[in-house]
Amino acid sequence: MKSLIINDFKQQIKVYETLLNEIDVGAHVINEAGKTIIYNNKMMEIESVTKEEVFEKDFLDVFAFEDGQRSTLLDALFKEKEFKNRRQTYFTKNGKEITTINNTFPIYENNKVIGAIEIANDVTKIENLIKNSMKLKGDTRFTFDSLIGKSDVIREVIEIAKRATRTPSSVLIIGETGTGKELFAQGMHNGSEHSSGPFVSQNCAALPDTLIESSFFGTKKGAFTGASDQMGLFEQAEGGTLLLDEINSLSPMLQAKLLRAIQEKSIRRIGDNVDRKVNVRIIATINEDPVEAIANNRLRKDLYYRLSVVSLFIPPVRERKEDIPLLINHFIDKYNAIFQMDIANISPTVLQIFKNYDWPGNVRELEHVIEASMNVIIKESIIDVSHLPYHFRNKSSLMSPQKSVVVDTKDSTTEISKVVQSDHLIDTDPNGHLKDFLLKAERYYIKEALEKNKYHKTKTANELGLSRQTLNYRMKRLHIDV
Repeated sequence: MKSLIINDFKQQIKVYETLLNEIDVGAHVINEAGKTIIYNNKMMEIESVTKEEVFEKDFLDVFAFEDGQRSTLLDALFKEKEFKNRRQTYFTKNGKEITTINNTFPIYENNKVIGAIEIANDVTKIENLIKNSMKLKGDTRFTFDSLIGKSDVIREVIEIAKRATRTPSSVLIIGETGTGKELFAQGMHNGSEHSSGPFVSQNCAALPDTLIESSFFGTKKGAFTGASDQMGLFEQAEGGTLLLDEINSLSPMLQAKLLRAIQEKSIRRIGDNVDRKVNVRIIATINEDPVEAIANNRLRKDLYYRLSVVSLFIPPVRERKEDIPLLINHFIDKYNAIFQMDIANISPTVLQIFKNYDWPGNVRELEHVIEASMNVIIKESIIDVSHLPYHFRNKSSLMSPQKSVVVDTKDSTTEISKVVQSDHLIDTDPNGHLKDFLLKAERYYIKEALEKNKYHKTKTANELGLSRQTLNYRMKRLHIDV
């Protein structure tokens, strides 16, 4: 009889386990000590964490929350609260951001709480799609908050641009192709009193001279065969901002007419004899040194002086390489959302290649390399050298074997070969596991950042692009004591 009862109990347990693993929602149960005792297959899929990594582990050793955020599962256990359809965002031990809609309840036995259960629906992909669509909506989606960088050179330019939003003066943005000149222009528009007006952008190199004049100033009906009353860019931008991209591609004659329009704050449509007043802020961009452009007759000196009341020099990536990790994270997040992928980072080798490269195409080129790399990834979560675009991998200056690679440190340069021999970083045995390699690299990277910031955790977290709580979690996981 006793044997029958035991067998029946085992069968019931098997039925419950099968049921939990087949349902299409995550189920997570912790006991009264806050340790995981039930963790179904769906929850494992949502969080990309194995059962072995969570079973009998303290909940906060596996999952982290932003400052000020609390776990609904722990609140259900320790505060005896119930949650219905509660949205929650948190991070796994691997740094993956998860958003779920939860129903969470304490579990009672004889009026005593003995655990808590959370039933979770994954909405991470939906959240990412919403965020992505919001970023892509409209013609002026970028603000100063969209500008990514912590280097002194980029922060200084952003500060000057912010100050210049207070006035309607013309602005000349100078920078190589791909540095993000239009992002600055949109940021200035959205931060100014013209933000409620239109933002009109025209690439001056995209149209021939025969069309660009009518595009700028508009036409009057009958001015030429087929002409109709048509507003030009100045009138379309009334009360807002007109961005003239690649101003140095305009002919000297058109530059002279543009100068007059800016000085007089009025335009005359082609074929018309009436001047029309316009209230437009002009922002122009140029992708070469203005002095060279003037010397080579690609830019009128008087137009340069009129446009450059405020001049912004956008630094190329090669002059702000400390911003590369932030830019990488931004583009990985962007294309994770678009491609519905879950790429975590790039390998240390790729990061070193990126830091050694001069990036002639600047931020735009970096974005294209990240996008192209993610297009060939199937199951991996790390972008490695083999994923880089063919043309990029075959740049001999980047990919040729070297005896040692020089990396920047706080006060000097250190050869990786020396660092490898220390107890800080990496065993370069090719037979070693990639996971161990990455963990050691991460440990070294965090320790270097902590030392650089004199072990101030908040400053270190900001530099690494992490929350303080996530940094604490990573330090604990990597056994970094301060």
